[in-house]
Amino acid sequence: MSPYKTRSRKKPVVLCFSGHDPSGGAGIQADIEAIAAQGAHAVTVITALTCQDSARVHHFEPVDACQLQRQCDALLNDISINAIKIGMTASVDVVKAIHQIIRQQPDIPVILDPVLASGGGDSLSAHHLIDAINTYLVPGCHLITPNIPEVLRLTHAREHALIERAAHILLESGCENVLVTGTHSDSDLIEHRLYNTDQSLQHFTNARLPYEYHGSGCTLASSIAAFVAQGKSTASAVLQALDYTFQSLQNGHCPGKGQHFPDRLYTLTNDT
Repeated sequence: MSPYKTRSRKKPVVLCFSGHDPSGGAGIQADIEAIAAQGAHAVTVITALTCQDSARVHHFEPVDACQLQRQCDALLNDISINAIKIGMTASVDVVKAIHQIIRQQPDIPVILDPVLASGGGDSLSAHHLIDAINTYLVPGCHLITPNIPEVLRLTHAREHALIERAAHILLESGCENVLVTGTHSDSDLIEHRLYNTDQSLQHFTNARLPYEYHGSGCTLASSIAAFVAQGKSTASAVLQALDYTFQSLQNGHCPGKGQHFPDRLYTLTNDT
């Protein structure tokens, strides 16, 4: 008999759909790190291969939707999934494939980060892709986490004064919660707003940091998904994820010539 004792335990599991970012600042690597930092486990399906660096996305290629479907079938037949996080979708075919998957898993909460542009401002979506996201993904979501430009693009609104109305349009489309992040506002104090189908509104604030960051939205949505996978309430998951994301940004670094990256494993690096 082995002298070493082992224990068998199960971690909450988050299924992630995201693009591959070779720089490691955003996308699937951000998902894995943020989810692991909360004590959960990420299983991952790549939606797009990108050519990008710390400054911008130069090019991207969506994956084959049939291959994505086969990979998900293999994972779902093997592993119990506690939450689903969707990031970059890249094509209408990928959106439709993900829709088929989440439609067959109605009891798994879905967190959607509608990645419509890169951190450097490059567009990652056309109108037909936005329409597909609204048609196939938004109605089945537990939570959507758009920033201000994204919530306006999703609802084809043109004015910042319409942000609240835009959030309610998404709620009326069938999702349960909308977290509009406020980093694209002009104020020194950043306000994030959580809208719910029960018409309640919760505000969360944090100070504005001095840099532009690559992967902050991925970090936030993935950590929310990890907390939801652990069974936390939406408000608690959002609050804890916002705090974690802020700390990872505060401890961030600049590996290249572009934006700063969050340090999603800051608790480990600060201990060394």
